[in-house]
Amino acid sequence: MNMEIYKLAEGLDSFNSDEVQNGIQAILEKGSNAVLDMTGCNYISSTGLRVLLYSKKLAASKGLKVCLVGMTSEVKDIMDVTGFSNFFETYQSLDELP
Repeated sequence: MNMEIYKLAEGLDSFNSDEVQNGIQAILEKGSNAVLDMTGCNYISSTGLRVLLYSKKLAASKGLKVCLVGMTSEVKDIMDVTGFSNFFETYQSLDELP
């Protein structure tokens, strides 16, 4: 599986959502699956969730995937409460990737 890693900052919100979306889109446009390294991300706003959903839809339209790696407990709680956990393949660490 052709993959490229995108490392997220401390948070994914309206302050950096355009940058993150553009970064993920660039990976997908190259024909690579996007692996989001979330080990340093402690917060996702509704804007950030929208970026993840858009990225997932874009990847699917190209026959690609967006995987989430290393979610913190804070982010995992947000993903679980919103139901977004069901939309993504998640891994504890980069070593677990296929």
